[in-house]
Amino acid sequence: MADFLLVHGAGHGAWCWRDVIPELAALGHRARAIDLPGHGEDNTPYQQVTLDLYADAIVAALDRPMIVVGHSMGGYPITLAADRNPLNFLQLIYLCAYVPQPGLSLADMRKQAPSQPLLPAIRRTQDRQGWTVDPTRIRDLFYHDCPAETVGYAGSKLCIQATQPTSVSVETGDNYANIPKHYIICTDDRTIPPEYQREMTRHWPRPDVSTLDSGHSPFFADPAGLAKRLDQIAQG
Repeated sequence: MADFLLVHGAGHGAWCWRDVIPELAALGHRARAIDLPGHGEDNTPYQQVTLDLYADAIVAALDRPMIVVGHSMGGYPITLAADRNPLNFLQLIYLCAYVPQPGLSLADMRKQAPSQPLLPAIRRTQDRQGWTVDPTRIRDLFYHDCPAETVGYAGSKLCIQATQPTSVSVETGDNYANIPKHYIICTDDRTIPPEYQREMTRHWPRPDVSTLDSGHSPFFADPAGLAKRLDQIAQG
């Protein structure tokens, strides 16, 4: 049995893992998801949200050794949290997530991708401190292979994504380097191009990279398949 901490991506919350948690439980694991500051049921104003706050929330949630899964934008805060306080990080799993590169913010990394599918759908807040996604585009970008009810369910819960966490870089050292890692490439991702996910992991050992035949939201599209993959990774 393993303990999983599930960390969502931009605009999402703990709610996006609703179908994966029972699937992991059926395989004998314990799993819980958290709301990062400003997401889900956490009421921190987006203007006050920072990448540091995200990392602090992840460290605070680790009350025992756990495997930490970060989806999409969640790759940045799980990396920062692990480098700051690696004590309870058994392993990091990047699920179609950004893996921070030296000196580059997430926004910088997005610009380096071979295509920019998300950019035309971004709608900035008037104060420029946050952004949302055009609701008419969320199905095609995030949920094109998910059950029909997903768009309504997720669309009612997506929140403003603070700009600050995606505008700062993450530098790492030995703490981060010494934690085992695995990357799951989603081969039909329409948000982070799969070829860019492969580029981010080009120098990783091949056993530490796997694929899922899924779009950007496998937690809705194939929760059983995702749970099985997490189970396989946990078992080494």
